[in-house]
Amino acid sequence: MKILAIGDVCGPAGCELLTRRLGALRRSLQPDFVVVNGENATGRGITPELAEDMFFAGADVVTLGNHAFDNRRILPYLDDGRPIVRPFNLAPGHAGQGFAVADCAGVRVCVCALLGRLYMDFNHDSPFSAADRLFETVRADVYVFDFHAGATSEKKAMGYHLDGRASVCFGTHTHVQTSDARVLPRGTGYVTDLGMTGAQESVIGVRWEQSLAYFRGGPAPRFENSAEQCRVQGALFTLDGAGRCTAVQLVDAE
Repeated sequence: MKILAIGDVCGPAGCELLTRRLGALRRSLQPDFVVVNGENATGRGITPELAEDMFFAGADVVTLGNHAFDNRRILPYLDDGRPIVRPFNLAPGHAGQGFAVADCAGVRVCVCALLGRLYMDFNHDSPFSAADRLFETVRADVYVFDFHAGATSEKKAMGYHLDGRASVCFGTHTHVQTSDARVLPRGTGYVTDLGMTGAQESVIGVRWEQSLAYFRGGPAPRFENSAEQCRVQGALFTLDGAGRCTAVQLVDAE
């Protein structure tokens, strides 16, 4: 079994590239299952229409992160039963579900989103305790975790926390693809960050001139998404019949 995970789709240019290229990537890489992080589809948040575009393009599950609720139009959609997943470790009462379970050729695949706590301005439960709770309450053949976190240390720790229990653990949120894709000692496929689907000529999706001016001490502008040199980034995880990962391949395509 092969699982393709696509990094944060950022802004209109990222959405356009994903809808145009995901079909070709499915044909060339031949994944059985595709997970797309869509929380930055509008720049900050996602709309029902953009989520539907991702499903139509070939996503099986769409995951979200700290910007899950920034566009309020998504709230009713999250409760409509579509396989779109907000972070599992949010407080009770939030719209949507923190996991989705899908059948893939007779294999029960559970996709869960978790939100990190380091450098995150959010009030939520420990992602480590939440992961333990998921294993106790949801039965599946394959578990896939999108850990949306800002600290590489927290992401690495989560990888080892899940090793041998999850098939796949990938990081999102920082929008820069890391080179540490590997299979952990007990059989979990891991990468600290999938990267970003959007403009590479940018600062994590924002026009670099605006970001540079801000970091040089200027007033915070209304950041605009870049559309220059767009690429699809992510990783392809290969699993054996027991759900253990045997190989991880980074994806970086025009």
